[in-house]
Amino acid sequence: MAGSISRRSVLAGAAAAVVLAGCTPSPSPDPSPSATPTAAQPEATFTFAVPSPPSSLDPAVTSDLESWRIARQVLEGLVAADPTTSEPSPALATSWQESSDRMSYTFTLREGVTFHDGTTFDAAAVKANFDRWFAFTPEFRAANPTMAFTHVFKAHADQASLSVFKACTVLSPSQVRIDLTRPFTALLRALTTPAFAISSPAALAAGTADALDQTASFGRISRYGQHPVGTGPFSFTAQAPDRVELASYPKYWGERGQIAKLTLAVYDTPQSRVQALLAGRIDGFDPLTVDAVEPLVRAGFPIARRDPFSVFYLGMNQAVGPLQQEKVRQAIAMAINKDAVIRRFFLEDTSSAGQFIPPRLAGFNNSANFPGYDPERAKRLLAEAGYKGEELAFAYPLEASRSYMPSPAKIYAEISAQLTTVGLAIKPVPIQWSEGYLQRVTTAGDHALHLLGINGGYADPDGFLSALFGAKTGEFGYFDAQLFSKIDRARELPEGKDRTDAYQSINAQLAGTAPAVPIAYPISGVATSPRVESYPTSPVLAETFNRVRLKK
Repeated sequence: MAGSISRRSVLAGAAAAVVLAGCTPSPSPDPSPSATPTAAQPEATFTFAVPSPPSSLDPAVTSDLESWRIARQVLEGLVAADPTTSEPSPALATSWQESSDRMSYTFTLREGVTFHDGTTFDAAAVKANFDRWFAFTPEFRAANPTMAFTHVFKAHADQASLSVFKACTVLSPSQVRIDLTRPFTALLRALTTPAFAISSPAALAAGTADALDQTASFGRISRYGQHPVGTGPFSFTAQAPDRVELASYPKYWGERGQIAKLTLAVYDTPQSRVQALLAGRIDGFDPLTVDAVEPLVRAGFPIARRDPFSVFYLGMNQAVGPLQQEKVRQAIAMAINKDAVIRRFFLEDTSSAGQFIPPRLAGFNNSANFPGYDPERAKRLLAEAGYKGEELAFAYPLEASRSYMPSPAKIYAEISAQLTTVGLAIKPVPIQWSEGYLQRVTTAGDHALHLLGINGGYADPDGFLSALFGAKTGEFGYFDAQLFSKIDRARELPEGKDRTDAYQSINAQLAGTAPAVPIAYPISGVATSPRVESYPTSPVLAETFNRVRLKK
């Protein structure tokens, strides 16, 4: 770190001069069912720097954070995550009712809402979107392996008997019912993610949304994936390799805010983002890295922190020979000095992760953490497993910062050195994020180890455990029918002690078999220019720029 002052002392000394929130600030309240557009017309232009371009502008087909960041501005779902509690709150639905058997949910829809193409939002539009997601073909799913619908509902129309989703039924133009095949306690929370945002059916048809016939840097996408149409506070206007441009939607049903033109510009290194902010070329950026804190605090730039709600982990692929052995995986877990990694590369107050859900969630198991740092025992376990020095390909992304992974190349260097110290043979495999890193490490292949993380898309243990370990995946290459069954059972249990106990048991089992290694619960942050009065941080990243407050 430059200079002789640590980031801890810098932050402490500047607390009075700089807005550095210790937890999520209190943003403006979510729109209520009676919300109306604000009278004042937005006039400001705002440029926000992001670390990479979106993989697709169709949020249903990706879980990429930068894709979802844009989707949150352009599209909306039936429910939204409350900015303070992250619990479901009204959005395109003003209210909902769960049936007594917990197998159906009836939503009353907001009336008078239009899509950006001028078509009407109604129950038929909701049904068209759910029917589309349910009908995704095996070929389409194979090309988009991280789709949330698959993780949340488990199966699609071609395997209807295995799916949690049964049907979406129009009851009236302003009322729709979602039926399930079995209870799913986290349904409403899951629906707050951008994956379930409602697109204009006319735009989906015009953009042949299910035909992946366009070439992008991340792979094949549809024409709709290049031009989304929703009901959100901003409409899509243009995209270039280094930016996406949005404009305030004049007929938005809710609060339009102060920003008339929003540009999300790609600055792919931490240094470039800091320099652009200090020079006044941008108004803010995400994510904040450790090296950026000192120069920004010294210059008086506001920094807003998010509550930790993600897990950074080392993935292990059991399709690769040595990793099939539990002792080898446990040895890898014991070889990692998590505190050393966190001190060097993560923001203040980031804590070491002992399991795959954050401590704030019910189901966190205080007595079921992964084994701690013990390099001597790691060496003994490798010897007992008969490890012969087989080379392990270790994939890590280049030029990609994420809220859960701020400096991946540096983190890779530290972790690979620790693994080498206990006798593991590591082969570095750097991959540009923009050239399909996420696809490479989440599908079957020869990657043995990889760096990745999961941001809690919704505030429920299911959002972590089912998405990661609810079924066999190419990312981890393991099969555990008992664990899969336990996760499925936990999803059905109503809120209460039985559900909490079930998730605690799942966490204990994961700690014993170590299909991956949780490393950190990262604190992430957003830096803004002094013209920003407040930025609406959210643990689940439900951040829309119509809620940014600028100084007058």
